[in-house]
Amino acid sequence: MGLVPSDLTSLRQQNSGFCEHRRSTVVLNLPGLEVFPGDLLVSDGAADYLCHPLLLLNPESKKPRWPFSKRGVIFMNTLKYLQIHDYLLDVDLWKLFANLEELTQTSLGFVNSLLGIIKDYVNASGTSPLMDFLSVLTKYFQGTLCQSHQTYCLNYSAAVFYLEILRQRDDFRIYLKWCEQNEQCRRLHLPELLVAPLHRLTRYPLLLKNIWKRSTDSTEKIMIYSIKEKVEKSIRDLEGKVKWLDNFQKFRHLQEIIVWPPLWDRDRRFFIPEGLKHNFKEHMTENVLSPSNRHLLYEGKLTLAESTRSLDAYLFLFDDFLLITKTKRNKKKLGSSDSGLMCPSLTPELQTVIKEGGSCTVLDQPIPLDRLVVKSVDPLHVSVFGLRNAFLIQHENRYRQCIAAFLLQAQTENIKKTWIAQITTAISGFMKSQETKNISSFTLPSESSEI
Repeated sequence: MGLVPSDLTSLRQQNSGFCEHRRSTVVLNLPGLEVFPGDLLVSDGAADYLCHPLLLLNPESKKPRWPFSKRGVIFMNTLKYLQIHDYLLDVDLWKLFANLEELTQTSLGFVNSLLGIIKDYVNASGTSPLMDFLSVLTKYFQGTLCQSHQTYCLNYSAAVFYLEILRQRDDFRIYLKWCEQNEQCRRLHLPELLVAPLHRLTRYPLLLKNIWKRSTDSTEKIMIYSIKEKVEKSIRDLEGKVKWLDNFQKFRHLQEIIVWPPLWDRDRRFFIPEGLKHNFKEHMTENVLSPSNRHLLYEGKLTLAESTRSLDAYLFLFDDFLLITKTKRNKKKLGSSDSGLMCPSLTPELQTVIKEGGSCTVLDQPIPLDRLVVKSVDPLHVSVFGLRNAFLIQHENRYRQCIAAFLLQAQTENIKKTWIAQITTAISGFMKSQETKNISSFTLPSESSEI
């Protein structure tokens, strides 16, 4: 469903009246506060789609980089208008803009109240009392302002990736182009406007610090400083939530893409009659790949060498085991599956696998790090066996017997060295954590012999 130029011309005329009722946020731009640590609130995957030079305030730029007045919500209101007229109905407003309306109204209310106090102070006589900032600061920073920002920021990473999916469509690109050409946007693009609330949130402590510096009342300074500390704690908590949510979403998608074949399919040595297979209940993969139990340290594509062929392998290095899988691609029509694109944390290789309807099939049981041995293949074997950039993974049992071995090849020597270093570091970290647990359990007070 595409939009024709006549539709946009009509939209320009009809949309002008409805834009008059629009509200947006206002940024308090104080001198010397050009640092924006808001990128801390963005997941690693979403950050790949941000054009960072465009998101930084450039003091030499002739046009302002941040949305004032009506610029920030023209995209949202224009999309609403189009959907009312049966265009872009499948675009999810919440996924793209979250609670932007609530956030803009709350932010505007805060700024209006703050500027109102400043105006009253300037217009008052020389004997006027000190400005009463505390009531406004307490009302908003301990009320809905930070809460609204938290809701918006938690959705932001998903919104960035959702926007990237939508931009592949012709009709959505026409809508974006029309909005960006509107004079109210000052040539700002939608990603630049979406990221602004994150940066604004991280600037609030700087604003409070400036107010604290200029306050002369000791009681007032203590209360302002306390509010600043609470806002900073709220931002730290939000960063933790963003990381947790990013990790949770990634593990959820890994559960969908990783296939755990039953025992008799993994190893043909085990023959189980059909009538007895119900006795073998595999451990739930939801528990194996649980973000609350473990963390993914490293991952990537390698080649698994077998006796007669080579397989495309994909390895997942967790903080307690290594999982070796082989990638399987099922070619589908382009655009038939976008489920993989909904998780910006997945690597491009995995996104391609999912988009093509493929999966990662587990080759063998997970290899615990305390049972894993990694060895580099001697360069002398390169010419003899043709093993370039190769290294060996061995799985040992509790009796230190090798029960499985995997010969892997990397694309380059540097990638091989990185994998060996990552695995070695993970093994060392796991062994240290186990030692700490053992010491902690050993030092616990024991029961009295009299009990």
